[in-house]
Amino acid sequence: MITQREIRAARNFFGWSRQELADQSGLSLNSIVRLETGEVAARTDTVMAVRKVFERNGILFLSLTEGEEGIRYRGKSR
Repeated sequence: MITQREIRAARNFFGWSRQELADQSGLSLNSIVRLETGEVAARTDTVMAVRKVFERNGILFLSLTEGEEGIRYRGKSR
């Protein structure tokens, strides 16, 4: 699963506010805040909604592919 730090890093990479990420993912601002801060355990569908937005915009999550924590920009998919 992607980490809180990766989510914040990906959002900051694009210069998006939490509200912008919420709008793009169809989630509430409160869900994004809780996801990034780890306030509560994240639901799988919440994490997947955020992950899809970032992957569609070219982010590769290293925790999923290389066993490390971090992100890499691979270019926007078409």
